[in-house]
Amino acid sequence: MSLLLAGCSSLLERDYTSVTPHNTAPATEGDPSTLRADSYQELVNALIYFISGGMEAGTVRLYIDAENVEAFLSDACLEVVQEDPLGAYCVEFIKYTVDPVVTYFQADLQITYRRTREQVAAIVQATGVTAIRSELKSALVSFAPERALRISYFDEDENFILDLVRQAYYDAPACALGMPEVELSIYPDSGRQRIVELLLTYPLEHDTLEERRNDLAYVLEQLAQELGGLTGQRRIRSAAQSLLEAGSFDPEGGSTAYDLFHAGAADSEGFSLAFAALCQQLDLSCQVVQGTRLEEPHFWNVVHTPSGWRHLDLTADAGEEFPLYTDVQLEELGYVWQAGSVPQCVEG
Repeated sequence: MSLLLAGCSSLLERDYTSVTPHNTAPATEGDPSTLRADSYQELVNALIYFISGGMEAGTVRLYIDAENVEAFLSDACLEVVQEDPLGAYCVEFIKYTVDPVVTYFQADLQITYRRTREQVAAIVQATGVTAIRSELKSALVSFAPERALRISYFDEDENFILDLVRQAYYDAPACALGMPEVELSIYPDSGRQRIVELLLTYPLEHDTLEERRNDLAYVLEQLAQELGGLTGQRRIRSAAQSLLEAGSFDPEGGSTAYDLFHAGAADSEGFSLAFAALCQQLDLSCQVVQGTRLEEPHFWNVVHTPSGWRHLDLTADAGEEFPLYTDVQLEELGYVWQAGSVPQCVEG
């Protein structure tokens, strides 16, 4: 599934309880690559153990009824490849041969992978929405090309993860240098434990992204030093003014803070990202808001003031006053956003 991230998103602050994958070491027969299984579940555990270690070959000695051997092996291999998160993610197929020995059956297994050991080792356990969002933010900040997360008690869909990617992108405004295209896969197709794989394609090369991030960090640091002695709403309004001095609003302009500072113009998304990034430098709580203004797609900010959270739109024609609005006041001006996606802005 290949999607370009766009649209509104919500803050889904739900946490799930983590459970540990059932891949503890089964009983061995004197050799770590030779395991013992006295039941179907022990056979499944043995297969998962081999896969967890990236082993391409292994042996299982089956102490079960002769009539059940082929069925056990076939069903267990199918279950691990189709239903276990790790197996579904990284295994192409499992082949086996089975031979009777005096008191057991010996199954020799060959495992073919479609993921490298490095990819498997890089899987991150993420428990709860906050942890998932944090890992996604870490990937975006480093411009990582892929990220795999093992999530417990997962009963959401692709759109849920894509919403979290959008939120993570705006959580790091100084590194938001172009929304990546995301190819998303979830393994297996169903279940409460899943592996979510994201392949991220950025609009610019990695070296260019790092160079722009460093340039932007320097500009923001310089601005923050100039504004460091101010407090309260004066600090907020001075930060807003400094951005308008750096560039102008252009509905057809670029959509990043870098565009504002280095091209001299940006659209509403670029302005809102620039303000959020500068606020982070100034230790001001601020978020990017995505919604509509007069039924047209639009971005602005909410910022925490001495009077509570307030809306601020740097692209609105309001002179140098930069009015700070409550929810009710902004709605009266034709703004619409997703309820619950940002802190409420109400009179104290």
